[in-house]
Amino acid sequence: MKTFGGPAIFLDRSDINTDEIIPAKYLTENSKLALKPFMLEDLKLAGFDPASPAIREAKVIVTRANFGCGSSREHAVWVFEVNGINVVIAQSFARIFRQNMFNCGMLAIELSAADIDALFAVGRGTIAIDLDRATLTLDNGAGQQVVCRFQLNDFDRDLVRAGGWLAYADKKY
Repeated sequence: MKTFGGPAIFLDRSDINTDEIIPAKYLTENSKLALKPFMLEDLKLAGFDPASPAIREAKVIVTRANFGCGSSREHAVWVFEVNGINVVIAQSFARIFRQNMFNCGMLAIELSAADIDALFAVGRGTIAIDLDRATLTLDNGAGQQVVCRFQLNDFDRDLVRAGGWLAYADKKY
């Protein structure tokens, strides 16, 4: 099973849609890897630069509500996958985006608004995920930590542990 967590980026906005995650003009690419340089290219957010080193080093995204809304497309999850992001933490997700995360063996963690606010209050840092205990810990490296518990149903946990839907199906069927 892969390790979940790492350096986090904070996108302080609700309703980030799939067109902002990966612009539609790149949906004709014939490989996941071809999507890599275009992650979050159209996201408009004060102080956000999709080409910054912090974005390229990130393994976790922390954001607000209704993440992944808009057009239903696997490409929005694939662009995170090829950029090494394996966890998105939000107050809520668009249903199809959330399931596509689990189908690809990635974590979509839903937290309360209060927990999301606490993560944003600490700011930048590294997030460690304990899948067995269903906890995440944000450490900003300056002595501040936030620990949150999350819920994950057994099927989604099994998908993540297997590495996604195809690997899960290969093991089960």
